[in-house]
This record gives sequence, structure tokens and C-alpha cells, in this order.
Amino acid sequence: MQRFRFSLSALSLGIALGLGAPAFAETLQKPALDQLAAAWKSGGKAPVDFDAFLAQAAKANAALQPAVAAYRSKATLAGDDLVNIARLLGLYNRLQNQQAVIASIGTMVAIPTVRNVQVPPHESPQIIDFGRLVEKMAKDFGLAWRNVDNRIFEVSLKGRGSEEFGILTHSDVVPAVLSEWVLDDGTKLDPFTMTRVGDYLYGRGTIDDKGSIAAVLYAMKAVKDSGLPIDRSIRLMIETTEETGGDAMVYYRTKTQLPAYNIVLDSKYPAVVAEKGSGALKVFFPAETTDAASTAITAMSGAASANAISQTAAATLKGGDLAAVAAKLEAAKSAFLQKYESQGGKFTIDIARGADSIEIKVTGTSAHGSRPEEGVNPLPRLALFLQESGVPLAANHYLKAVKYIDGLYGTGYLGEKMGLGYKDDFMGPLTLSPNLIRMGTDGKLEMTTNVRMPRGRTPDELKSQVTAKVDAWAAANQVKLEVNYDQGNWMARDPKGAWLSTLLDIYGSTTGLEAKPVPTAGSTTAKLMPNAINFGPAMPGKKYTAHNAKEYKEVPDLDADMQMFTEMLVRIGNLQQMQ
Repeated sequence: MQRFRFSLSALSLGIALGLGAPAFAETLQKPALDQLAAAWKSGGKAPVDFDAFLAQAAKANAALQPAVAAYRSKATLAGDDLVNIARLLGLYNRLQNQQAVIASIGTMVAIPTVRNVQVPPHESPQIIDFGRLVEKMAKDFGLAWRNVDNRIFEVSLKGRGSEEFGILTHSDVVPAVLSEWVLDDGTKLDPFTMTRVGDYLYGRGTIDDKGSIAAVLYAMKAVKDSGLPIDRSIRLMIETTEETGGDAMVYYRTKTQLPAYNIVLDSKYPAVVAEKGSGALKVFFPAETTDAASTAITAMSGAASANAISQTAAATLKGGDLAAVAAKLEAAKSAFLQKYESQGGKFTIDIARGADSIEIKVTGTSAHGSRPEEGVNPLPRLALFLQESGVPLAANHYLKAVKYIDGLYGTGYLGEKMGLGYKDDFMGPLTLSPNLIRMGTDGKLEMTTNVRMPRGRTPDELKSQVTAKVDAWAAANQVKLEVNYDQGNWMARDPKGAWLSTLLDIYGSTTGLEAKPVPTAGSTTAKLMPNAINFGPAMPGKKYTAHNAKEYKEVPDLDADMQMFTEMLVRIGNLQQMQ
């Protein structure tokens, strides 16, 4: 096995003078990759194909010449030669196809693949249109295509052997509240039109998960076009119901055998080996009428989906002496803001008096439902403001929901007020975030809390404990309610072996950052797959904007995805053994 060592200073000097770098190096690392990218961008005319790109890279660094020569002669690549060619292919893909990938993301975002409760997802025109888009891309790229009853869309790149590994993403997205998609400078965005502002690609699905779909499709194209042989086939599976429970994957499992090893592109880097269990704690309050002479809450809104923390929450008050009510609310606002901002972040309260109503809007900071610590949830703050303002409110279903939030959550999200908080040293704490409130067609008010459960309890244990607390609160406050609590289990795996170490090596070499297995608070369909590791797309140290108002993907992070996904396909595809 040849060993190469790249010196950043020598490589920089070699590029500047048109000379080769010293012929001693390890595999390409981030500094050398950055220098090659800079040489491409400053060189004027870009290479016409991968072969020409390799010639340019070998000229810039003589240490690459043996690997490039082996590739050109169609010799079997192994060891550092395989790593370097795979890494160079990833760089080439990123530089050559970035604009095409961004355009594809824009086309995908324009298809609003939000679940409509009136239409089964596999009959949704938007899901069907998305499948047609992917089908065209797959066929244009020379890849195999299969539509599994509009539940799972498959794109495959065939290998030489009988083994295969899976890549899992999803095409469905969470709803978006249009009024929340406004930039700090006042620019209004359409969540279903991708908008580029500097290095930010705004749009619903840009990071969750349409950016990953576009990036991995172009990675598969790059591998196929390169002619690099792979021993394992690659099966990309695009799920259509991940955001609403994963029933498409459950269906798919009855129709086909899953790959023995799977990489999921729906969480974060470096490599996720443990996930919390996602739960939905729904409490229903029967609707109650009130006397028009009394001031009552007649409407409330929070997040558009239970697995998101909204940017805004609102309530409408009607009846009674609205002038006196408005004055009381305004008088209470300043002290309330001061009290609760010191407990968990900045938020605002706007009070608008109408002809026959008062609108109260609380603006916080949106976040993914699994990461309440990254947001400032406006719904509990709205509930507490209504409770603590001193305004007498009619005891209807909305007020009972307000008291429920106040009594069992407050502004916390760690189960403190329920007395149920716990944490796992690796996976982190239990979180309970009251996010969604809405009136159902059945005349009941639904209040849903997003629960993320780490290792330490079973779903049945947690359900029993939480339900007991809710029932005790209801009894103590003489409130009639119904509880429907669905709790998924946590996942913790120990996927030792070559495939995990390969993913960590790809990440560390590309980014220059620490590479080690990590947990996530999110819950993906990796739980439904054998031997599944999440690999991206969220970068550590950055806010994960999935499910957020103004969701975005950063272009430099997309570049890294394209580079790493391409190398991943080649290297995982050619591992002698996965474990």
C-alpha cells in the first residue's frame, strides 16, 4: 500500500508555481482538498470531465500520480489509492454539479409534499409529482428506478456483487406558517419557493430532506459517470411519510427485503448511533359555550405540526368589557416579559384591539420539536400570560387548556413540573414540549405535547407515569378531558466495524472536525431499518433549522454533503466487509 503525506505549504507552493508537491503523503485531508478547490476556481476554464480534473490534480500534486494512473488504466483500486480517487471524485462532483444540485432542490421545494389528512399520502398529487421528478432524474442519470406504490421511491446503482447497502431519505415535509417566513429585513419568503440569500437556501425541505435527496442523486450520478466499479449495489430509498409516522416504510417492509446495512441522511454528522423515542401526548377538551357577557378565549393557535416549535402563538378574546381587558393586558405585559425572559430567552407580546375582539400574539423562536433548547416556545408563554394577566376569563375549553399548560409544563420542557425528568448520559434528557393547539372537527380542542424519550425508561413506563400526572391534574382541577398518548421507543446501537469507521474518516477528513459517534434527540425511520446509521446533513455547532420558520440549508454545508456522499458511495460500496 502506498502512503502519501500532503503538506499544505508544499501543495500551495506547487499549485502556485505549477510544480508537483513532494511525493510523500497520506490520503487527502481538508487543507489539501481546499487547495485543490481553490486551484479549480482560480484556474479559469474548468476541466471538462473527471479524467481532466484528475490530470489537473496529479499535476498540482505528484503524489497523486500513481492513484490517477491506476484509475486511468482501470486497475483495481484499493487502500489509499481508492480513498484518494473517491475523495477527488467527491470534490469534482461538488465543484462541477453544485449549481445543478441547487436548481434541483428548488424544483423539489416547489412541490409542497405536506401531508393532507383528507388524502392518503400514496394518492397525494404532490407525492406523485415528486416521484415523477425523481424518476426523470434517475433515468437521465442512467440509474435504475422503482416506484413501490407511491410509498417508497427507489433509485439504484448496481454493483458487481450480490450485496447491497441502503441509503434512506424522505420527501415529505412539515407544514409551514406563511406569516412566519419573514427575514429580519422584512423580506417575505414563500416556504415553497426556494430563495437564495447569500449562502442561505431558504425553503421548506431544503435541509429536511430534499437537500439530501438532490445531493445523493448527483453523487450516484458522479459515481456512475466515473466508471469506478463498486462491489455492493446502492439502493436509495425515498420515504414519503417520515414526518407523520413512517407508515410508508412499514408498508414497504412487507413488499421487499431491506438491505442488511443502511445509511440514513436525515439527522446530523458525524454519525448518529442513538436516537430518542418520539411521542405525541394528546389531551382533548370537549368544547363548551360561554355567556357573551363574559370575556372568553375563542381561538388559539401554536405550531402547524406537533414536531415543531412555532415562531408565533396567538389567542383571540371576545365578550365582556374589551376596553378594560385590553388595558389590563397592556398593564401586565412589561412585568411578565421581564419575569419570563430571565427564565428562558427573549420573546415579544403584541396586543391588538379590534371592533369586537382582542388579538394577542406572542413571538418566540422556532425550533425542531426534538430540540426545544434551541427555541423559545411562544405557546406556553401565551398560556401563562393569559393566566397571570389578571383578566377574568370564562371557564371554557380554551381556558382549561391554558391551565393545563400552566399546571404541568410552565415554560419548561424537561418534565420539571410533572416531576418526571431524567436523562441518559449519552442520549441526553427527556423533553416534553407543548407545541400544538387546535379545534378538531369533532368539537374537541386538541393540545399536543411533543415528547422525546431517552434510554432509561420503556415507552409503557413513561406513558403510565405521564398519564397518571395528567389524570391527577384533571381530578384536582375538576377538568374533563381525554388522553391519547403514543410513545415510540428509543434506539441505541453499537455499530462497530469498517462501515462506521469509514463514515467517521470521511467526515473528519472532509471537515477537519472531530469525528466520533453521537446521539440525536430526533427520531427517524432509521429505527425501522436494520443496522442503520444517520450520516448528516446537519453540521455540529449549528442550529438545525428543520421544522423551523425560515428553514434553510447553507451552501458550504451542501458542498460538504455532495463531497462526502460521493466518497461514501465509493468506499462503502467497496468495503471487503461492513463489520
